[in-house]
Formats: sequence, structure tokens, C-alpha cells
Amino acid sequence: MIRCCQYSRSAVLVDGILLLNPWWIGVLLNTFLGAIALLTGQKLLTLAGLFHAWLLGVLIWGTLGWQGYLIVMVYFLIGSAVTRIGMAEKEAAGIAEKRAGARGPENVWGSAFTGTICALLALVLPQWRELFLLGFVASFSTKLSDTCASEVGKAYGQRTFLITTLQPVPRGTEGAVSLEGTLAGLVGATVIAVLGWSVGLMGAIAIPICILAAFLANLVESLVGATLQERYPWLSNELVNGINTTVGALLAVIAVYIMNFMKS
Repeated sequence: MIRCCQYSRSAVLVDGILLLNPWWIGVLLNTFLGAIALLTGQKLLTLAGLFHAWLLGVLIWGTLGWQGYLIVMVYFLIGSAVTRIGMAEKEAAGIAEKRAGARGPENVWGSAFTGTICALLALVLPQWRELFLLGFVASFSTKLSDTCASEVGKAYGQRTFLITTLQPVPRGTEGAVSLEGTLAGLVGATVIAVLGWSVGLMGAIAIPICILAAFLANLVESLVGATLQERYPWLSNELVNGINTTVGALLAVIAVYIMNFMKS
């Protein structure tokens, strides 16, 4: 009877530690999901990409809990889905993502590095937590906007223009924009921005700020793609993605900081 009582207390203690320590929850949850992904032979991530996604998931759950994790999961699932839109046609035209859209380590961190930095800074600099949470949401709002704009534009863009000259160019050209892609990008940005507000990571006033920041950041990315990417081979798509998400996060944070400063 004493042993039973002692075991019960130990079990309660372990349960309490797991509940109080989000890092343990992140490790267990992502290990469980990673095992399922391996057993089912999923094609959304490469093997190396799966390990890096595990690390990303642990970091996000450990710093921001289920709210931040949900943002990343929604981005990943929607982004993977739109990447597969019109895949056969995009592959035939040579404009599809490599590996049929399966994400590798470079894709994981090209999309999530800025958001991860914001999440870590929100943990270690609590006095700036509100701004870093906004930066986190804005970075993923920007990235989903970019993914939706690019993939929908490549699949359904009727008239595609180079952003620097407005001259017609083939779909999939670096720096090209289309009406269909732009509208899809706005929808993607809105989804993440509204989700970030609904789970309490930011206020409602930040929703339009995130959407506008994502739109402007995507214009910057298109300009970089049209003017610099062919000139500098080291300027990979993943690095441009990192620039894109950083610009989106910075624009949103600066806008809210200025608004708060003007109120004070």
C-alpha cells in the first residue's frame, strides 16, 4: 500500500513537470509526430527536413506554447497544399518546387528562421514580448502570403508581369507578379494574421498591419528576385525567403512601435 502511494506521488510529480515545462511537451509531441511521419512515409518533408522540423517544433512549443505551434502548423499545412496545386503542369513547365515540394532543411529555416528568432527573443526579453510576438506572426503571415502568391501565380496566373518593367514574362520568372497570385497572397497573409489574433498572440489592430507588411515584403522580394538573384548565384531562394520574412516582421514591428510611441 505504501509502494502504491509512493508510485502515485511520483506519477503526479512527473505529470506536473510535463505540464509546467513546455520544453518537455515540445520534445514528446514532436517526437510522436515525427515517428508517425516516418512510419507513414509522408512526402511533405525529406528525412533531413523532418529532423530540422522536429527541432523547429521543439523551439516554438518551448517558447510560445501551443499558440505559436499552431501558427507554424497552419503555415506548413497550407503552404504544402498550395505547393501541390497544378503540380503536373508546373513540373512540365520546369517551374515546380524541387523534390515535388518536399521540404528540406534549407526550406524549413528559410521559412522559419526569422519567426524562431522572434520567438526566442520574446522569451528572453519579456519587456519587448508584445513586439516580438507580432514579429513572429508577421513573419509567418509574410511567408504564407509569399508561398500562396508564388504557387497560385505559377498555376493560374493569366497575365504575369516583371515587377521592375511591367513587361509580360512567363509564369515562374523570378520577380514576376500576377493578379491571381497577388490575391492569393493577400488571403494567405490574412489567414495567419487572423489566427495570430484569435489565439491571443497580438491585438486586432495588428491584423491589417501584418497583412500590409506581408504585401510590402513580397514586393521587396519580387524586386530582389528581378534585379539581384540572377546576378548573384549565392542569393538562393531560401536566402531570399529569409530576407522576405525579416522585412515583413520588421515592417510590422516598426509600425506598431511608432503607433505606441505616438500614443505615449
